Amino acid sequence: MIETDNFRCWAEIDLSSIRHNAVTARERIGKEVTLLAVVKANGYSHGLARVAQCLADEAGIFGVANLEEANTCREVVPHPILILGPALPAERAEIVERGFIASVSSHEEAAEFSRHSRGQFAALNLVLDTGMGRMGIAERNAITEISAIAGLSGVEIHSVSTHLPSADDDAEFTREQLQRFAGVVQRLRAVDARPYRAHALPSAGVLGFSEHAHDIVRAGLMLYGIAPLADHQSVLKPAMTFKARIVLVRDLPAGATVSYGRTFTARSPRRVATLGVGYADGYPRALSNRGAEVLIRGTRCAVLGRVTMDLIMVDVTHLTGVGVGDEAVLFGRQGSDEILASELATRASTIAWEIFTGIGARVHRVYH
Repeated sequence: MIETDNFRCWAEIDLSSIRHNAVTARERIGKEVTLLAVVKANGYSHGLARVAQCLADEAGIFGVANLEEANTCREVVPHPILILGPALPAERAEIVERGFIASVSSHEEAAEFSRHSRGQFAALNLVLDTGMGRMGIAERNAITEISAIAGLSGVEIHSVSTHLPSADDDAEFTREQLQRFAGVVQRLRAVDARPYRAHALPSAGVLGFSEHAHDIVRAGLMLYGIAPLADHQSVLKPAMTFKARIVLVRDLPAGATVSYGRTFTARSPRRVATLGVGYADGYPRALSNRGAEVLIRGTRCAVLGRVTMDLIMVDVTHLTGVGVGDEAVLFGRQGSDEILASELATRASTIAWEIFTGIGARVHRVYH
């Protein structure tokens, strides 16, 4: 166990919780479906390498955003690695050489990978645009385009996929989108018997639409213990606890103001603790004056005024014996209470994905 006494802020990551969440995903999809563990963005700030290592027995494929992440992942696991985002032209040769699976949106892209194959196959994930609008082959051209790509030399189609833009907030559209994707896959398999795998479900899909699992599912946020569909939160275990230490405790008189802009004024004498964490560490400035709280000694304490770059102030008037060096939990469990990353996201008008990935490099990671 790493000694944390000299850390101003740090994140404790429970790897057994990540494994639990992966097992939960696998139970939802069944034994015949492959779990693709999404470890992009440094494993949603949990640590790409450590997460990949701990999921080596649960995941069949790992998903990353780009070539750099793929290389990091390859250093620790031998599994197939799917690059979920488009590749730069300068990256294509290395992607083929290292055997990574590239995601492509057109025949032209696929042809460039074919050009770099040079005696080995370029593995491709063909993305269909069924409503995301971010990348992918147009749905109306899918069969023609995929057939043309399949005819390229040096190319091996690993999978056909799509992405769901509204799986966590529009069930009606999502079901209709999944039906359309299934229709494309069915028509493709009717004209081409090769064993192309299909995948569409992210975490919200695994939890809410598991009957559409196809051959692979892409579990991301749920692996880290937050359910994009709140009704399913009880089956997951949050893996990260974000902590900071009290660096100063001061008594403020009635009428005193706190932080930039003087947006908080004490109506009565207040005891205020300053914590060694700020927006540079990933505690969002958008939480300023939004009712955010931290846990100290298992009790919620209100964040006062604006979040600053390196420090935040919290009200500890209702606690006794609070002192410099005490731990505060920004999100996670302490005592009998818990603050979820999704709670902070709601207060900051953002999403849990951004809360996790915003945690900065100067925040120490401690693994259990």
